[in-house]
Amino acid sequence: MNRKLFNHLGAGGRGLVIFCGLIGLWWVAAVLFRLPPYMLPTPPVVAEALWNGRSYLLEHTLITASEILLGLFFGLSCGAFLALMMVYSPLLQRWLMPVLVISQAIPIFALAPLLVLWFGFGLSSKIVAASLVIFFPVAASFYDGLRRTETGWMDLARTMGASSYSQLRHVRLVAALPAFGSGLRVAAAVAPIGAVIGEWVGSAGGLGYVMLNANARMQTAVCFAALFVLSLMAVALWQLVDVLLKRILYWVPDANRAD
Repeated sequence: MNRKLFNHLGAGGRGLVIFCGLIGLWWVAAVLFRLPPYMLPTPPVVAEALWNGRSYLLEHTLITASEILLGLFFGLSCGAFLALMMVYSPLLQRWLMPVLVISQAIPIFALAPLLVLWFGFGLSSKIVAASLVIFFPVAASFYDGLRRTETGWMDLARTMGASSYSQLRHVRLVAALPAFGSGLRVAAAVAPIGAVIGEWVGSAGGLGYVMLNANARMQTAVCFAALFVLSLMAVALWQLVDVLLKRILYWVPDANRAD
């Protein structure tokens, strides 16, 4: 495709071109190397599995979607709250920041069995797993945005007699929103990881459960179909967050650059 034409395509058009290109490469690899379907099914075989199991996949997609959205809510809430606490308490920041860093050094896959043991096989353990994955990028980015508020803005607010609450609401929070938005974008991209890992370790539903069972039965096409649905869900969530942030952060030049 002509480079000029490619640059004139919107984000959706470029994404569609890349998606079709990847599907084409996948199809060519499966046919060229004559791989058996249980190793690498062709796109038509996966599409057939997706259509035939649409009701089954929809049921489990709703479970995973609820885990992701609830995990996103709790992860964002806890991360933002902790960032605020660390900004207003240097002592708390000195004690908690190393704990946050250490928590990210422990793979979520290692914690998932313990979460299932503590919270059971239901939604709770998956929500906690998703929240843990989301928690750090939100807390770190929001904290960084809050502590990097322009000193002149804070001095002006104090000169005008603004209370601590007013300084926080009208100056610090507004100044930190772009950084918080960056953390939110990362959170939206990684949110499915925690939920699916929790489902792999122990679950009776969800797309991770579907993939695990399909893999055990050598139903690779079903596994690919579940991966496809999960990918669509992740892309849709990220796009939704991106659109919302562009509307909210309308004064930030980078948030409104042309696609």
